[in-house]
Amino acid sequence: MVLKKMLFPVVLAFAVLLNGVAQTPDVARYVNPYIGTGDHGHVFLGAHVPFGAVQAGPDNYPKGWDWCSGYHYSDSIIIGFAQTHLSGTGCGDLGDVLVMPFTGKILSGPGTEKSPLSGWAASYTHNDETVKPGYYAIQLRKYGIKAEVTATERVAFYKYTFPASQQAHVGINLVLGVTDSPVKTHLKKINATTFAGYRFSKGWASDQRLFFAVKLSKAVENVQLFNGSKPFGGTELTAKEVSGVLNFETKAGETILVKIGISPVSEANALANIDAEVPEWNFDAVAEDAYGEWNKELSRANVESANENQLRIFYTALYHSFTAPFLFNDHNNDYRGTDKKIYQNPGFRNYTTFSLWDTYRAVHPMYTILQPDRVPDMVQSMLTIFKQQGKLPIWPLMGSETDCMVGYSAVPVIADAYFKGFGDFDPQFAFQAMKASSMRYDNGLNYLKEKGYIPADKERESVSKALEYALSDWAIGQVAERLGKQSDAQYYAQRAKAYTRYFDPKTGFMRPRLDNGSFREPFSPFQSINENDWRDYTEGNGWQYTWLVPQDVEGLISLLGGENQFVQKLDDLFVAEGNLGENAPPDISGLIGQYAHGNEPSHHIAYLYAYAGQQWKTAEKIRYIVDNMYFDRPAGLSGNEDCGQMSAWYVLSSLGFYQVNPSNGCFVFGSPLFDRATLSLPKGKSFTINTIKTGMKNVYIQSVKLNGNPYSRSFITYKEIMAGGTLEFTMGDVPDKDFGAKPDDRPQSRMY
Repeated sequence: MVLKKMLFPVVLAFAVLLNGVAQTPDVARYVNPYIGTGDHGHVFLGAHVPFGAVQAGPDNYPKGWDWCSGYHYSDSIIIGFAQTHLSGTGCGDLGDVLVMPFTGKILSGPGTEKSPLSGWAASYTHNDETVKPGYYAIQLRKYGIKAEVTATERVAFYKYTFPASQQAHVGINLVLGVTDSPVKTHLKKINATTFAGYRFSKGWASDQRLFFAVKLSKAVENVQLFNGSKPFGGTELTAKEVSGVLNFETKAGETILVKIGISPVSEANALANIDAEVPEWNFDAVAEDAYGEWNKELSRANVESANENQLRIFYTALYHSFTAPFLFNDHNNDYRGTDKKIYQNPGFRNYTTFSLWDTYRAVHPMYTILQPDRVPDMVQSMLTIFKQQGKLPIWPLMGSETDCMVGYSAVPVIADAYFKGFGDFDPQFAFQAMKASSMRYDNGLNYLKEKGYIPADKERESVSKALEYALSDWAIGQVAERLGKQSDAQYYAQRAKAYTRYFDPKTGFMRPRLDNGSFREPFSPFQSINENDWRDYTEGNGWQYTWLVPQDVEGLISLLGGENQFVQKLDDLFVAEGNLGENAPPDISGLIGQYAHGNEPSHHIAYLYAYAGQQWKTAEKIRYIVDNMYFDRPAGLSGNEDCGQMSAWYVLSSLGFYQVNPSNGCFVFGSPLFDRATLSLPKGKSFTINTIKTGMKNVYIQSVKLNGNPYSRSFITYKEIMAGGTLEFTMGDVPDKDFGAKPDDRPQSRMY
């Protein structure tokens, strides 16, 4: 074990520089795609490339909440392979264009949940599966077929190895999705090896329009179409529930290759995507390229440790963080807007699936470091959605606005990009979009503008809505000030203080306030839903939401009575126990006392100790969470992955810092985990984090150096990171209570 620890950094360095030629280290080998597929992680399993439009993988019958991604580790029946999936969300959707190779009788679908093996569905065990980045394979023992899949950005590429059979088939089912319902579907034969169609559906995405094309390496002998369960005698069909079965005769070991391109625009574009991205029939080369793409993106963070368990958790977390948002345009850049119009050559790569209420907290700040080249396109995608729907996106999915979750959480993301110097978008227009989104009259904003708070007896989830609005309003005010709009800056600075209206000094909690100005009674800080089944908090309770003031931690400290009371309240949070109530949301998970790491509103809380000069307590709590809420196993996450947020928290925290205020570029120190981490930055720069005396017990920072110079602050700025250089931590098993204790050495809510 000692020898391994000594040699590992040397081996990794050798992989990076081989015979004087720079090599991409094979960090993708550490990814365990099963992490998060069990318990309540809701993580996608299958083949995709970073941020790709296609997520091709196996589906089970949807059996409830834990099947939001279409697949759950506890299952043992595969119904086919869909081309689109969500990863880690709390709602299910997608699962478009289900395909399945099988033999025997012609069948139009997998069966039913009550009779699961009555159709083409098949049983499996995890021993039948092979998974790695960009590749998935399963042995379908029922049919003697090996099914493999890889992907490019817009094309799923399948390799089916059949037994000898006079009844070999590839089924295409346009009826089934993860949870949505078809509205109109279409399938047609273009020639013996080419098919195309579309699936329009309604679900979480209220008006989803997906076009697809299928190209095969072997001519189809005949095709059987179905309208629902009824056979149809032609080669083209449009109906609500279309399915098709492509029929072959195969020899033992014969391979049929299938390319499926998708498009938000047209069948022709789906075909063009195939021709552009997978022009040849070399499955292994495409799989190798997909793996290489993952290696390229994952190696933006090159971490070193003798603990391979930690490396697997880290690189899997980074892998999850680079799954969504995903591309929503064609190879020629055409896309369909939220207004359902087709746009050509927009000048940016259009993205969708922004789980903004979750991802504004860690995912997007992380992207400004590890994916800076994608940030401008993501911002442009959000601003363009504003042009099309009159407000910034809330939770955009496949060209539809779901309006899911509270707040206008695109604001802190766009503001953060602006403050960090990202160009390629007009800050004046961005401010216009922010202001318009904050001045609407829905979701309690009418009350906020009229009364200065949202009455709990008039609006559900009033506390959470108001706190999220205040957080974003602070960012709008800062943008206004930077742009010289003083009256707007003053207005939003005042609105950003609306959180104070919810604080009850008698109980010490953020509480629902009624229209008459009084606090709602009775009150329990443990319950998010009161006795009348009225929800005052979003997926949380008073214990968790009292801390949602990352834009003004100093103000929160003052409300709580000063630093000593603030720290005591934080201490109490991590040990408090009480009844959450019968109807408590399942999202309140990963509990340490009432700190809920399984849901996003808690993610910044452990870092707040540093604002009161007690960074050592932040270090203590962060290391405990890192060690006890993330595991190298299917049940490896304490809550929904939520499009990368759960994982991005781990990535940043294991590196040693976290941006508490999502828009001010201040990364607060926690407890670095790795011996060494090198982050690749633009213009050939790099930022290296060296940690001396790492170990299970050495969780406390003893001293810090930046570029060889002593560094006393308990935070680092974005500008300092992106300038490149070396940050050095020296750790120990006893707290250095002086580190970060002086007022000037603490993080603050001011802009950096």
